[in-house]
Amino acid sequence: MSRTLLQDPGLWKEAALIGGQWRTATPHGHSPLINPADGAVLAQLPRCQEAETTEAINAAQAAWGPWRRTPARQRAALLQRWHELITAHREDLATLITLEEGKPLAEARAEVDYANGFVRWFAEEAQRVRGDLIPAGQDSQRLLALRRPVGVCAAITPWNFPAAMVTRKAAPALAAGCTVVVKPASQTPLTALALGELAHRAGLPAGVYNVLTGADTGRIGGVLTRHPAVRKLTFTGSTEVGRLLLRQSADTVKKCSMELGGNAALIVLDDADPDRAVEGILHAKFRNTGQSCIAANRVLVQAPLHDTLARRLAERCRALRVGPGLEPGVQIGPLIDDAAVQRLEALLAEAVAGGATVLAGGRRHALGGRFFEPTVVAGVRPDMQLAREEVFGPVLPLLRFEQDDEAIALANDTEFGLAAYLFSRDAARIWRTAEALETGMVGVNTGLISNEVAPFGGVKQSGLGREGSHLGMAEYLETQYVCWDGLAPAA
Repeated sequence: MSRTLLQDPGLWKEAALIGGQWRTATPHGHSPLINPADGAVLAQLPRCQEAETTEAINAAQAAWGPWRRTPARQRAALLQRWHELITAHREDLATLITLEEGKPLAEARAEVDYANGFVRWFAEEAQRVRGDLIPAGQDSQRLLALRRPVGVCAAITPWNFPAAMVTRKAAPALAAGCTVVVKPASQTPLTALALGELAHRAGLPAGVYNVLTGADTGRIGGVLTRHPAVRKLTFTGSTEVGRLLLRQSADTVKKCSMELGGNAALIVLDDADPDRAVEGILHAKFRNTGQSCIAANRVLVQAPLHDTLARRLAERCRALRVGPGLEPGVQIGPLIDDAAVQRLEALLAEAVAGGATVLAGGRRHALGGRFFEPTVVAGVRPDMQLAREEVFGPVLPLLRFEQDDEAIALANDTEFGLAAYLFSRDAARIWRTAEALETGMVGVNTGLISNEVAPFGGVKQSGLGREGSHLGMAEYLETQYVCWDGLAPAA
C-alpha cells in the first residue's frame, strides 16, 4: 500500500478537511486517484459537491472573525511553526507529490522547498502590513488608510505543482488574516491534504484552512464563485477556465487573481554563451517533464547558433533518463494522463506533416503508458500549433530567426504573456529585448526564475495580479480609509 512509503502515515489523508474535521465520506461517493506512472489506484477520495462546499465556506466565514483579530505576531508564529513541520516532513511530502503527480523525486523535494519558501516568507510578511497617515487639509482631521484582510478566500489549484500552488496562495492569505477554502486538482489532492494535517498540527484554528476533494470541480467552483461570503478567488490553470471563473465571479464582484496559460518564448541571440544557453533551455523546458506554465514553449535561435544548439540539445535529450519518479536517477517522469500523451502526438504529427524535422525522440517511450520521449523538433514555423499552443510536455520546438526585432515580434505574437527567456552577453541587447517583451516575467541567462521573493504573474491573457513578494500579500488585503474629524486644534 502506498501509504507505507511514508515515514509518517498520518499524512496520508483520504478525506476532505472541513471546519477542522476530516470528512471520509459524502453522499456522492468517491473519486479514484490514479498514479500516472503505472495507472494503479492510489486512493479513493470523497466527492464533495455543492453542500460540502457551502459547509466549508461557512466554516471559513465563522473562523474569519477570530482569525483576523489574531495579532499579526501570533499569526506569524503559527505560520512559522507550519514551515518547521513542512521542513521536518519534507521527504514524505515529496513522496506524495511523486506518487500522485509523477515528477522525479529530486524535483519533488525541490518543490517542497520552493513551496515552503512561501510559508516562511509570508510568515515574516504578516508583521509588515502597514497603513498610511495622510496629511489632512484641516487641523481638526486625521486621515488614515488601513490595510484589512479581504475575507474568505477560495483557492483553486492545479495538478502540476501540488504543494507550491497551495502555499503560494494559502500562505499570504493566512498571513493577511484571511481564511481559505482550497480546491486542489482532482489528480493531486494528497499533498494539499497533508499540508492541511501539518497546518492543524501547527495550531491553525479549525476552519482557517479547508480542503475540498473529488472530481466535481465545476460544481464546487460554481459555489465558490457565486457565494457572497467568498470575497476573494485565486486560480491557477488554463486561460479558458480562468475566463469562466471571472464571469461567474462578476455577479458578486469578487477580488480575483488569475495565473493562467502561457506560451513562453526562449530567445537565444547569436552572442549568447552556448553552454549556458543549452543548460538554461533544458531547465526551462524539461522541468516537471515540460508540464509547467512557464516552460519554454518555443525556442527561438538566431541563425548563426541554430544548428550547433539544435545538435547539442538533441544529444542531451537522448541522454535524459525516463522512468517512474521514485526510481533513482530518473529525470523525466510520466505525463499526467493519457489525453496529454495523445495531444503531444497530434501536435507532432501536424508539425511533421508541415515540414518540421524530429531531431530526437518524437514518440511514446518504450516504457509505454504515459511516458513520452524527450523530443527536439527543428524547422517549426510560427503558424504551426506546436508553436502557438501551450505544449505542456517534453517536446521542444526550435524556430530559426535572423534579426533581433524578428525574435521580439515572434515572441509577442501570442495572446499570452506570462514568461519569456533571453540568452545574450550584450547588456544593451538584453535591455532592449527584455523591455520589448510583452510578458510579466523575463529570465535573462537562466531558465529558473521562480522564487518566493519575486512577483510571479503575467500580462495579456496570462492573468491578473501577482503571487510571491510583498505584492503577493497585497492580493489578500483591502484598503479602508478613515476620516477622523472633530479633533481639537493643536496648541
